[in-house]
Order: sequence, then structure tokens, then C-alpha cells
Amino acid sequence: MNSIVLVIIAALVLSIAYRTYGYFIASKVLSLDPSRKVPSELYNDGRDYVPTNKLVLLGHHFAAIAGAGPLIGPVLAAQFGYLPGTLWILIGAVVGGGVHDLIILFASVRHEGKSIAEIAKSVLGRRASLITSVAVLFILIIAMAGLGLPIVNSLYNSPWGTFTVGITIPIAIFIGLYLKYLRPGKIGEATVIGMTLIILGVIAGPFIQGTPLGVFLTFDAKQLSIILACYGFLAAALPVWLLLLPRDYLSTYMKIGVILALAIGIIIVRPTINMPAITPFVHGGGPIIPGKVFPFLFITIACGALSGFHSLVSSGTTPKLISNEKDILPIGYGSMLIEAFVAIMALIAATVLPTADYFAINTLPEVFAKLNMVPQELGMLSQMVGENLAGRPGGSVSLAVGMAYVFYQIPGLEKLMGYWYHFCIMFEALFILTTIDSGTRIGRYLLQDFAGEIYKPLGNRDNWLNIAVFSALVSFSWGYLLYTGNVSTIWPLFGTANQMLAAIAFAIGTTFILKSGKPKKYALITFLPLVFVAITNLTAAYKNIFSNYIPNGLTLLATVSIILMVMLVVIILESANVWIKVLKEDKEKRNKESI
Repeated sequence: MNSIVLVIIAALVLSIAYRTYGYFIASKVLSLDPSRKVPSELYNDGRDYVPTNKLVLLGHHFAAIAGAGPLIGPVLAAQFGYLPGTLWILIGAVVGGGVHDLIILFASVRHEGKSIAEIAKSVLGRRASLITSVAVLFILIIAMAGLGLPIVNSLYNSPWGTFTVGITIPIAIFIGLYLKYLRPGKIGEATVIGMTLIILGVIAGPFIQGTPLGVFLTFDAKQLSIILACYGFLAAALPVWLLLLPRDYLSTYMKIGVILALAIGIIIVRPTINMPAITPFVHGGGPIIPGKVFPFLFITIACGALSGFHSLVSSGTTPKLISNEKDILPIGYGSMLIEAFVAIMALIAATVLPTADYFAINTLPEVFAKLNMVPQELGMLSQMVGENLAGRPGGSVSLAVGMAYVFYQIPGLEKLMGYWYHFCIMFEALFILTTIDSGTRIGRYLLQDFAGEIYKPLGNRDNWLNIAVFSALVSFSWGYLLYTGNVSTIWPLFGTANQMLAAIAFAIGTTFILKSGKPKKYALITFLPLVFVAITNLTAAYKNIFSNYIPNGLTLLATVSIILMVMLVVIILESANVWIKVLKEDKEKRNKESI
């Protein structure tokens, strides 16, 4: 099938969904009120609560939620064929992920920009809040370590990538100072300057290699793990306008620019999708994902369709920066749909590669040998990018190859395959890093909220000692996992933990809607996705425990999975008790009114 068909279908489905379902939720279910004061106005402190331009905040929010999921997940799930992933991305984003993000963002704005644990306390009670706090903090640390892995694997021993990604930090600080003190409010002007500097950084990247600076910027995986944790600390501790906001905003332009360039490239080249619509691996036994398409497709593709991590952003930095309630729809629902389009582009980039080449890249040589496949263009591709591409599992390399494979077929660009490959590797790292900085800051908020319940002064966010200590604790926690772990010890938990958080968020969202005074039937928009994602993830966790963790002696992973399952079940039961009470009270009220 021609890949342009998927591009057109995705664009139409996502556009129509935004104008119909998104508008329905915003106007009927939530009743967004542009005249209502928002937390950024009420609690403006110049550091965490800052009224922010809609486009700048859209850039930050999209950059924060669009981590590894929309890039890596669809590439790995391509082993099932292009059809299962496409359907889950489009349907999941429209009725799952978009709703999830929008409802939690609105609930947080209406709860003074507080975290999802604080929202749980308001709608479910103190006990549920405590369980949610522990579960969310636990899942966040796992997620940050999991998201850090692709960055470390992409940048180690790569001075070009390290320089290009690293240079965005001083550029962001300069733009933050520029907008704060030099030219306040000149967003367009700052954007042009910032993007120009970033492009110059990308162009300079290849020339860094082989120089003394290149030697200095050549780090191994352990060193990068430490550097990444230190960056997380700075992003969490410094004022939001100084580093996190301008960096995420500028990075978003590069992200969206590259994805649009890929979409245009696909339209120009019109490459054929070589992967079958459905492969025999839907029944299990795949070389990349051993399990069956159900339930493992739905935890492999997370951020591109539905991701619990988004609830942390939607109840973390973003609600403290919203300048008007009317911005909640494009930022909450719109960003998720943009991310779904990114996921479709990543899926296409992986599936246009010859099928045998895709599996040769994403599996170890001894595993690929058992598939009885013969690589078609892998030797040529390896020669063109200047690296041996065989046996590079994890998804990031095959995605970069797929994107470069499209770009180099554009007339006039055929001699730049090596450049495109390394540029795409850098692009992936930059894409994921913006989630790391926001996630660490959100972790600081959560940990402070939790500590504040134990000893009130610890919850004071105006105290710089508190800010530094809690930022360091969060950064150290996930940094330690990243430093001591690897893909086999961290990544298996990431998918299930992430989607369990989505189920918790849906449970809280359902309760919020039931208590909002709106017609109770509107709660179905979160309740139905909750049922699906809870069943899917409990099934996946169970299968992982008894088919993977215990047989392979991974006792710690099995124990952690069981704890997460118990927490999810408890939250759902706590929520169900509240739902029954609310519905019973509503019925009694209607009976009295009818008398």
C-alpha cells in the first residue's frame, strides 16, 4: 500500500475528531469559561505560576508529553503489521488519550493547578489520595528512567548528537532572559532568534567531531546517565521561564518541523509500505515483542495513543501556566492529536523499510537467524550511513534509518543519507529529552505535596532549600535507576506502569465528572476507556509476571508489577464506592423532586 494513504487518513480522522468530539467535551461536558480566573492569574509567583502565551504553552505541553512513546512504540509494534498500530493510534488518541489529557488538565485548573494526587484527595478522599501519591511517584520514577534509556543509547560516543542537543540549553536560557528582561512579550522575535541559533547548532554538529571539543563531548553511557540526571535537577529547580519553557517551546518547532518535513517527504516520494497489514506475530512469538497483539500492542504504543504520563503534565506544569480556560481545548486535546500524527509518521518510517531489513535491525543476529529472512538493502543502507545497522534493537535506530530512507529519495538529497541518519538520531534524543525535564519538575511537585502532608513546611514551594532538596531527590531516584539499569531491567515495567497510571487518571476523571453537576451520562467518556485500559494492563502485567519475569528469575520486576496491580485495583474500588454513593444521592434527589 502507498504510505500517502495513511497520511491522508490520519490527517482527516484527527482533524474531524478535534472539531467534533473535542468541541463537544469542551462545550458540553466541561463548559470552559473564558471569563473565569485561572491559577496562573490568582497565584502568579514568576516561577511556577506564570500566565503564558497560548502558542508558547502549546509548544511546552506538546514537548513535555511527546517523549519516547510516539517514536519508539509504533516502530516496535510494527512487528504485528502496520494495521493494528494504525487503528490503535487513531482510535486510542481520539477517544482515549485526548479525553484523558483534556479532562485531567481541566480538573487541575479548577483545583488551583494542583497535582493529580491532590485532585484525588478532593474527589475521592484522603486514603485514595495517599495511594495515588505513592503510585504516581513510583510510576514517574520508572517512567523517567525508561525515557532516559533511548537518550543515553542515542548519544553515547556521539559528540555531534551531544553538542546539538546540549547547545539547546544555553540557547533556551538566553531566550528566557531575552523575553523576561530584554524584550518582554516579543514572542515572534525571540522565536526567530532561538530557531536560528538552534539551526546553526545543528549545522555545526558534524564539524565538532574530530576536534578537541568533540573529544570532550564524547561520553559513555554511565557518564551520560549522570549528566542527564544533573540536567533534570536544573530543569526542576530553576524558574520555569528561564530554562524549561523556552527550551521546550523552541524544541517543539524542531519536532513539528521534522515531522512535517517527513510528511511532505512521504507525499513527494510516496514510498510503498513493505510491512504486511497483519503479520503472523499477532498470535505471539514475535522476535521483538514475544506476546500476542492483545494486550501487548496497547502497552507498547503508549504516548501516541494513550499515556498515563500525560496526566502528570496535565496536572503538573501546564495548568499553572494556562492564561485562559479557552486554551485548555487546543493544549489538552489538540496536543494529543498532534502526537498521534507523529506516531503515524514514525510507524510509516519503520514500515517502508524492507521487512527483512526492519527485523534485521530490531533483533540480535542470533534471533534474526531463526526467522529465515534475507536482508535486502541493509548492506547498502549501512554503507550509506557509515555504521553497521544490523542487530541494533530498541526502535530508535530503525526509526532513524526509516526517516533517512525517505529523505534520501527526495531528488537532490540522495548523497546526504549519512547526514540525515545522524540528524534523525539527534532529533529523537531531543524529542525525548523535553519529557525528562518536565517530568522531573512534576516529580518535585508531587514529592513536595506528599511531604507537605507529613510536615507542612516541606510543602512550601517558595522555599529555595525545599526546591533544591526535592529536585535533587527526584533526579537522583530516576538517575540511579538509569545508571545501574538497562533495557531489560527498566523497559519491561515502563509500558504497564505508564498505562496503569492512565487507568488511575480515568478513575479520577470519572469521579470528577460525576461530581461536577453535569448529566451523569457524560462520565461514560472516561469510564469506558477506564474499563478497557484496566483490563488490558492487568492482563499484560499478569502475563509479564508469569511468562517473563518469574521464569527468568526477575523477582524484583515481578514484585513491583504486583504492587502496581494492587494499587490500581484499590483505586478503582475506592472510586467505585464514590460513584455508587454519588449516583444513589442523585437518584434520591430526583425522586424527591418528582414527588
